[in-house]
Amino acid sequence: MAPMTDMDKMVELVKELKGQRNAVILVHNYQRPEMYRIADYMGDSLGLSVKAAETDADVILFCGVKFMAETAKVLNPKKTVLLPNLDAGCSLADMATIEKLREAKEMHPGAAVVSYVNTSAEIKAMSDICCTSANAIEVVNSLPQKKIIFLPDKNLGKYVQQHTNKEVILWDGYCFVHDKLDADMLLDFKSRYPDAKIISHPECKEELLKVSDHICGTGGMAKFAKSDGSKNFIIVTECGMTEKLREDVPEKNFLSFCNICPYMKSTAMPLVVRSLVQNVHEIALPDHIINGARKAIDRMLAVSKSSS
Repeated sequence: MAPMTDMDKMVELVKELKGQRNAVILVHNYQRPEMYRIADYMGDSLGLSVKAAETDADVILFCGVKFMAETAKVLNPKKTVLLPNLDAGCSLADMATIEKLREAKEMHPGAAVVSYVNTSAEIKAMSDICCTSANAIEVVNSLPQKKIIFLPDKNLGKYVQQHTNKEVILWDGYCFVHDKLDADMLLDFKSRYPDAKIISHPECKEELLKVSDHICGTGGMAKFAKSDGSKNFIIVTECGMTEKLREDVPEKNFLSFCNICPYMKSTAMPLVVRSLVQNVHEIALPDHIINGARKAIDRMLAVSKSSS
């Protein structure tokens, strides 16, 4: 039997602390591979939102970024929600500000506000409904309003516009991880693996989506790879997703065309240990923000539930 490494010891310590605190650990698909070992649930933002709403644990520790931990707090206001690294933010979420949203609502009275889950709790509280990359199209199409303010990702908004008859008012925001990916480089990469199918995240630019074989959020990538007859796939999203797919679908081959999100990679095992021991960093939100954001999130979850 191989001797335990320092990482093995930390993993065992996290599991012990988790039991002592009656904690559940939620891990986003983009996290470091070692985080898979401590996860009670791994998934995309929608799957994690659902698990956060269902848990009976006393403590929710979120290995993700701040807006995700805030969502967990909104859905579980009486529980302790911990984010191991307070610097795990999101530049896309930061592009949606309260002042700009107020201006947009004044310019387009009567328009529904659909905020991507990649937004702060304050923005969610000002929104009619939330969405994820997995359910954005069905959320928009579920609304009675003909005009939609969609924020903050313009690439996802353009993708939604192609699948709805509604007028989508785009926000000038983007995820730098996806927005910097280049279509010409993707085609050059594809030329080296001509039999590989391209699976892209809808936060990518339109020119990348046009050359993709399948477009979906991270939660749908393994499902497509399992069901499709191809053996090889090029994964166009944050680099961590390829590691997750190799674990979930070991009989297929996955090639990365990706960028790394430094925010997602900023959570490390020692920070998880510290968080469980010292109760840092606990997410706190005012009641009026929790109540407003809860309405928008619950409407999103109801749409996803009705279509499942």
